[in-house]
Amino acid sequence: MIKVESLVNLSEYPINDPQSAQYNEVIKFVQSELYRDGCSVLSTFLTNKGLDLIAQEAEQRKDKAFYSDSKLCNVYLAKGNSKEPKDHPQNIFMERSNGFITADLLSEGTLSYLLYHWKPLRSFLAQCLSKKELYIYEDPVSNMIVNVCKPGQTFNWHFDTNEFTITYLLKAAESGGYFEYVPNLRLKNDECFKEVKKVLDGDRTRVKRLKLCSGDLQFFLGRYSLHRVTHNNGNSDRLLLIQSFTETPGIVGSKERVKDLYGKTTQAHNNIF
Repeated sequence: MIKVESLVNLSEYPINDPQSAQYNEVIKFVQSELYRDGCSVLSTFLTNKGLDLIAQEAEQRKDKAFYSDSKLCNVYLAKGNSKEPKDHPQNIFMERSNGFITADLLSEGTLSYLLYHWKPLRSFLAQCLSKKELYIYEDPVSNMIVNVCKPGQTFNWHFDTNEFTITYLLKAAESGGYFEYVPNLRLKNDECFKEVKKVLDGDRTRVKRLKLCSGDLQFFLGRYSLHRVTHNNGNSDRLLLIQSFTETPGIVGSKERVKDLYGKTTQAHNNIF
């Protein structure tokens, strides 16, 4: 039986030893990076064995990935604004063509599930994000998913609705498929539409591009930082494991949004009031 500890590169990231100096150094590193521009990457966070096994789980299920009929979206992942001109950021709709392997396909017997539910990992992530505690996102469809970006596909510029995302690159694109972002492009009380429009018009002055490798763990604060995955120009799929957590227990996604993005809902979504 494979132990969850063997999935993580504990020699560099001793997340099972929170009292160690090395553990606290990693925490400080991530926190400083997030404070600087809302993004931090821990290279080779997964062991070679862990990466191979978890990526294999995704490969075995990628044919069941759901691709939404909503092929176009604006940066706010919302409806347009008829009160604004056509070239306003709210009314500029771009391609969204990637798919998702949903959480119900990654059941309790998978290593992806074991890693997601491993308490030392959750405690480590919470400290990195300066959170008192993180809880498992209780949505049975979308709490742990794999983003599948086939050759020619992309996930264009957008802001996240949640504060942070935790992702593990399982398989990089052979060409393209870059993660690009613009740190703090909008503010809590200011949408900064003019600055957003500049990026959509091709201005790359503030755009940063990450060189992610398979096995890397990425923290990203995407609510205020515009970001995208560029077109996959290779011949194989780009696979990204996404883990979602909440600061309060018992949270489930809205029925409409889950249905649109993932193609299915459960009884849990019918119980939301």
